[in-house]
Amino acid sequence: MTDPNRPHRRALVVRGGWEGHSPVQITDLFVPFLKDSGFQVDTADTLEVYTDAERLAATDLVVQCWTMGEITPEQTRGLVAAVRAGTGFAGWHGGIVDSFRGDVDYHFLTGGQFLHHPDGFVDHTVHLVPERADHPLLAGLGDFAVHTEQYWVSTDPDIDVLATTVFPAGEERDHPVVMPTVWTRQQGAGRVFVNAIGHKADDFDVPEVRALTERGLLWASR
Repeated sequence: MTDPNRPHRRALVVRGGWEGHSPVQITDLFVPFLKDSGFQVDTADTLEVYTDAERLAATDLVVQCWTMGEITPEQTRGLVAAVRAGTGFAGWHGGIVDSFRGDVDYHFLTGGQFLHHPDGFVDHTVHLVPERADHPLLAGLGDFAVHTEQYWVSTDPDIDVLATTVFPAGEERDHPVVMPTVWTRQQGAGRVFVNAIGHKADDFDVPEVRALTERGLLWASR
């Protein structure tokens, strides 16, 4: 239960874009968690919210699930300015790294961009980075298996990679390729959290996926 005497932080869930990633259904999985963690939670189904500087300045965490779509330069500038001033930014899968494909400033914010995934859902293992075992997002967790889309992403070298997955050698590659799957990023005074897993709601039935995402939301918040 949330302590009624504890000041509320404010979370804003921004959801829309391609419906194949179930933006309402999956973000609704985390709204009760955020409320139980002491957040007042609002939702928005338009990117115009990113131009409301006063509202974003009063927001401690933006959770975005908006796949593909178009964002205006003004909207990007508003979001980036808010994060650099301290508003946290977090999300999963295509809702954060397959958003606004043509906007380089947005990609600099997230530190990564989706490029490709093998057809369908594939069994693969997520490996936690041993050198980051002391990070609060990873405490008590170990490597785990998932059956979902495996994202090939292009990432900025200035991210803190917490978990990876391996694309095996095969027809497209003559050697295995280690790919970032979960990472964080500092942007000015703000924190960014990205989890590349989360195409479908039952991906979050995997305890480690759920734990990493919940911890990432709290970590990113102001």
